[in-house]
Amino acid sequence: MKRDFFKELREDYSKCFKFIKISKNFIYLGILIFFAFALLGLFVNLPVEISNQILNYFKELVDKTKDYTGGQMVSFIFFNNLQASFLGMILGIFIGIFPLINLFGNGFVLGFAARLAIAQEGVGSLWRILPHGIFELPAIFIALGLGMKLGTFVSEKKNRWKILKKNFVESLRVFVLVILPLLIIAAIIEGLLIVLS
Repeated sequence: MKRDFFKELREDYSKCFKFIKISKNFIYLGILIFFAFALLGLFVNLPVEISNQILNYFKELVDKTKDYTGGQMVSFIFFNNLQASFLGMILGIFIGIFPLINLFGNGFVLGFAARLAIAQEGVGSLWRILPHGIFELPAIFIALGLGMKLGTFVSEKKNRWKILKKNFVESLRVFVLVILPLLIIAAIIEGLLIVLS
């Protein structure tokens, strides 16, 4: 029974990586869009009103989480990322619009936050992003890339709904076995770094 479980798990992971490979162009496109908008956030000056709105969002986030314990911070980060990546993937069914909006917004906000960090503490402050980004960003890119792929079923001339169902099931498998573990690791690293710093 134990052997069967591990054999099935290996087969499931094999299917996951095969589907990720099939979907790689969408994932690469997501990475390109994200970093293009991150560069915009880093270098483009926004109108004062919009900058203030983003700053207020950051401030509210800090105020909300300032008294969190390590466990609470990890949980908060994990469920935020879980919700964003899952909805971004599933809502990609609607012609891939929601994953794109997610990539635009998150990329730009990351660039904006990086610019603030550099202005206040120098370029060295960006090292804090790296530890959790190693796990979080691939998870987000895979989820949103699969979300964009889900939306392509509308362009199929034959077996449109069959293709959607297949891609949906494969995307859920990847989410549970690949994306979820990455988000857990990222949340633990990021939450503990924030609390310790």
